Amino acid sequence: MQKTIPSVSLIPDERIISKVLLIRGVKVMLDRDLAKLYEVKSIALRQQLKRNQERFPSDFMFQLNAKEADILVSQNVIPSKRSLGGTLPYAFTEQDVAMLSSVLRSKRAVQVNIQIIRTFTMLRQILASNAKIKTKIEKMDDQIQSIYKILGQLLAEEEKPKHRIGFRSGQAD
Repeated sequence: MQKTIPSVSLIPDERIISKVLLIRGVKVMLDRDLAKLYEVKSIALRQQLKRNQERFPSDFMFQLNAKEADILVSQNVIPSKRSLGGTLPYAFTEQDVAMLSSVLRSKRAVQVNIQIIRTFTMLRQILASNAKIKTKIEKMDDQIQSIYKILGQLLAEEEKPKHRIGFRSGQAD
């Protein structure tokens, strides 16, 4: 028999969702935010990355450039460049977060990873659902446009002057 592990939320989903950013067209989380969630220092997290580079390919993780960091500061995602500790942050994709559990072996890291992966999955489902809704609305919009066109034609016909039919008394032709 397989044991089921109860779903325990150490962190509110909203807190995790607020840390998911769209950078370079990819949903990511910054190393500093992950370190806070895992309750480890950012430098310790980066050390584990350097020790285990083969587990973190560039399509899973990338370091932000100075312009991207400036944008995050201007959007108040990062309080200031000084808060970065003199280094540009790393951005982790969902796959990279999953890989972190293999190098951060604390019980908390495993539980937080599971919760983060579930949050990424939930976000993906929400986006997929929104895409379906958008498609349905676009189809409805086409139908509504057709209805307006038909109504416009009907109204135009009503506004045309109508010729009287029948006998007209007392009028000369």
